[in-house]
Amino acid sequence: MVVAIYKVWSRQKLKKRHCDYEKILPNLPAYGGRAFGERSASLPVGHAGMKTIPFTVPPVGTPPVTRRVDFKTGLEIETTSNGCGSEPGSPKRPSVELSGAYALGAIDPSLYKVTDEDDVYDIPMNHIGRIWFAVEYERESEKLLLTLIKAKNLPSRSLGNPNCCDPFVRIYLMPDERRYLQSKFRKKTVNPKFEESFVFQVSHKSFEERVLKLTMYDVDRHRRHHVIGHAVYPLREHDCESNERVVVWRDLEREVVESHDVSGELHISLTYNDHLERLTVGIFEGKNFRQLDGVASVDTYIKVSLSIQNKILKTKKTDIVKKNSDPEFNESFTFKLQASCLDTASVNITAMQQVTGHKDKPIGRVVLGCFMFARGKELEHWNEMAANMREQVSHWHLLS
Repeated sequence: MVVAIYKVWSRQKLKKRHCDYEKILPNLPAYGGRAFGERSASLPVGHAGMKTIPFTVPPVGTPPVTRRVDFKTGLEIETTSNGCGSEPGSPKRPSVELSGAYALGAIDPSLYKVTDEDDVYDIPMNHIGRIWFAVEYERESEKLLLTLIKAKNLPSRSLGNPNCCDPFVRIYLMPDERRYLQSKFRKKTVNPKFEESFVFQVSHKSFEERVLKLTMYDVDRHRRHHVIGHAVYPLREHDCESNERVVVWRDLEREVVESHDVSGELHISLTYNDHLERLTVGIFEGKNFRQLDGVASVDTYIKVSLSIQNKILKTKKTDIVKKNSDPEFNESFTFKLQASCLDTASVNITAMQQVTGHKDKPIGRVVLGCFMFARGKELEHWNEMAANMREQVSHWHLLS
């Protein structure tokens, strides 16, 4: 009897536990068609406070998506393998590679290209380039501002290669050829753009006597400098009272043509001994030496300076010849000069007038040397000396 009662009580207790478990987990998703905790019947929907989490299995065999461009509309369309296109309400922007258009936010350079009127001009015969620069003079501070702008159509070192040129510019304020300012190098271009500014201190009294000389160089792969040409701008052509910025262009010239005030003539000789590495400069006589204003008589002497590049090595003077506009000196000076320096050396010969009680004043001068410093007859005299070693080569030269 006791055993029968115990069995009935055990069954009721087990049934009660099973009902409580169903109430706790009423909304679990089906798994394989069967509810969790049941063998065949699905769980009943209960009222527990848990959210259902959907689980989606991607379908097998989704057709691939291909893209094509409609060249009539310029739009890119997605198309599946069954021929269905994307929604017409959401067209896609055409790609850059296919349609040639620029992406959103990019700039089309052709729309902003500005054509410079100076870039196109009639090129004359034997043209070696043109240079543009701006000049401005500040009267109050006595400062001369030069701005290098650009150059066009420079010669190329290699035939058939238009960009085989590495140019730069040296700027001289004549008559001082010992000092210069230099621009930066521009690589592989025959049409360089500089946009660099340089400042010179020029007094208002000497402004019209000064001349700007711009020399264009090309640097080869061995770092050697080759002169392309020169451009000259006399400051007397500039209105120094206006304080205005004036843009000027000049065609480059192989030789600088300057208008000089002739101050007399001087007979000079050059001799170079390559065995002893000595340069001998002979000063013989002068003609028609100009008498300076306010000076009673022409008392003159000659000052001879040897320079390598822009550095003065030694200076020597002749004796003073008094009261004579056609003086005779008949003196010679010897300088030590290595043969390797002939291409970078120059001789500056200046006729000086002695003024009693005042500083000596220059009458005129002549520069003999390589192409970097001399030109015309002065350059020919130097080259003739170099070609005829140990021979005396003499010429008359104008003082300017």
